[in-house]
Amino acid sequence: MRGRLIDLSMGLNGKQRLTIELDADFREGYEKLTGSDVNLSVKKWRNARSRDANAYFHLLVNEIATVQGLDDDAVKRHLVVSYGTLARDGDNQIIGFKLPPSVDPSNIYPYTKFYKSMEENGKTFNCYLVYKRSSEMDTAEMSRLIDGAVSEARELGIDTDTPEQKARFHMT
Repeated sequence: MRGRLIDLSMGLNGKQRLTIELDADFREGYEKLTGSDVNLSVKKWRNARSRDANAYFHLLVNEIATVQGLDDDAVKRHLVVSYGTLARDGDNQIIGFKLPPSVDPSNIYPYTKFYKSMEENGKTFNCYLVYKRSSEMDTAEMSRLIDGAVSEARELGIDTDTPEQKARFHMT
């Protein structure tokens, strides 16, 4: 939910009070939670990535896959893990998991990166970091992902002009 910090003051009980102005209607949530302890996370607002950005990214994925003779999913996994954003929990901690070496992590979640092996109680485990799906990325994260895809596409000799750039070029 999008909001704006308005005021920070000190209550008579010595605790800080934060005033937030919300863009959406929160009355129902307020009624349910009033008087309860709540878990909060306040971070800078970023717009969600656009559908155009998503379409362009998938166009690049397809072009790279065609040139490399791979399927789109394999290329997307590579790009997300190479240029994407680590997933974090509500406390801003990086998300990861451990598996026995015999288990392929892509059967559980597609965007993981091997981090290290560890031994626990005499058993070996592989540890993996988890990356956000492109649909969960904000504009800055999606932009970094697209920049990485553009760089790799250019190295393969792929035309990286957006459909809008191509249309403008053909109009002149």
